[in-house]
Amino acid sequence: MNITRIWKVYFSPTGNTDQAVSHLADALRDKLKCPIEKYDFTLPASREALPSFCAGDLVIFGTPVYAGKVPNKLLPFIQNSFKGNGAAAIPIVTFGNRSFDNGLAELTQSLDNNGFRIASAAAVASQHAFSDSLAAGRPDEKDLALLSELAVKTAAKLTADGELPPVSVPGDAEAAYYRPLGLDGQPAVFLKAKPETDTTKCTNCGICARNCPMGSISPEEPSEVTGICIKCHACVHKCPENAKYFDDPAFLSHKAMLEKNFQRRAETLIIV
Repeated sequence: MNITRIWKVYFSPTGNTDQAVSHLADALRDKLKCPIEKYDFTLPASREALPSFCAGDLVIFGTPVYAGKVPNKLLPFIQNSFKGNGAAAIPIVTFGNRSFDNGLAELTQSLDNNGFRIASAAAVASQHAFSDSLAAGRPDEKDLALLSELAVKTAAKLTADGELPPVSVPGDAEAAYYRPLGLDGQPAVFLKAKPETDTTKCTNCGICARNCPMGSISPEEPSEVTGICIKCHACVHKCPENAKYFDDPAFLSHKAMLEKNFQRRAETLIIV
């Protein structure tokens, strides 16, 4: 294949997916000697105008995994909006040290169904959005080294003669979402949990509202969550005053269960 352009395409509320996709894009640029363009669809306004892809493009497409799959509020947008038109693609998911479950399979299938040719894939362990201790500081040097290795192998594959051989990705794209558990081992139901605001710390700067991927935080009154919350924690991570937090009991029990049972190092997976 003659790759003439690399695309970074990603949904990245807390920045981990951006980091993984950008590292891989930079490494591939060094190998393929072509420019990089970016489409970040994290915020609602960015989903109004879509890029167009063609057969000379290589699209690195990244999203975090929520409950073991592609975030369900973003999946229809991904499935219905992106057309590959023969472009090569590298699906990437980031996951918070428990498991990527079926998320990579679901993203790969979605891209394949939409006319992308899958060149390689990766599942990158990253710091969990809920916790300061789960996979803290990841993706780290070891993870990024694996992405650099993926770049070398993918570039060789793309510049070889003939059609792209198939890529086998683990998981079942049709499987159900992971069911969160609490410390007691019972299902933890916190779908309606929303971030709270410490009004003694909040300065009404509006950063949380501007960074909410669902546009659900009121710009005029940041303590009000007026729409769907996907628990991405963008508002928590990006608040300069540490004024945002979750206090839902079921959510806190699930977080405690994760911190108790998933401190081991989950490994990043690359597939060519």
